[in-house]
Amino acid sequence: MAMTYAPSHLQFLRRLYRFGFLHPLSGRNFWYPPPHHPITVPNYRTFQCAVPKGLRDKKCVPCNLKELRPMTEDAAHTLMPQVSEWNLVKEDGIFKLKRTWKVKTFTKGLEFFKIVADLAESEGHHPDLHLVGWNNVTIEIWTHAVGGLTENDFILAAKIDKLNVNDLLRRKPSD
Repeated sequence: MAMTYAPSHLQFLRRLYRFGFLHPLSGRNFWYPPPHHPITVPNYRTFQCAVPKGLRDKKCVPCNLKELRPMTEDAAHTLMPQVSEWNLVKEDGIFKLKRTWKVKTFTKGLEFFKIVADLAESEGHHPDLHLVGWNNVTIEIWTHAVGGLTENDFILAAKIDKLNVNDLLRRKPSD
């Protein structure tokens, strides 16, 4: 049984076929591409859904106080392997991510903060920065608006880990 289409439907189907959303070898309407599955059709555009590979590929989202809740301890532990250099601490009943570095000089510590501050500003998520003594840099990350950890905190921690700041840091005695 042949199907008939109105002219507007035909134009729509032609566009779907032209851009590779209809299966080229059958008359049935198969919608493509399936999730995270590349489609290769000769002489047609190829589509592939981008799937984030980890926290570093994500972007911090604005905090909506009505919907956002602090993460549970179990949920935080599932994300900790992606930010293994960070410590999960509980201070005054609030979970936080915390990490410490040793910098070469006091001014290198300030440069380190500037690099982190630029990243934090671009993400719209701002950590607590501490310069203790003349060369100890500590960063604490938690979402103040919800009083605990959110995925944004882990995203920012992963992106801080990715920063190229090795020239600002002291070498470890084992290096």
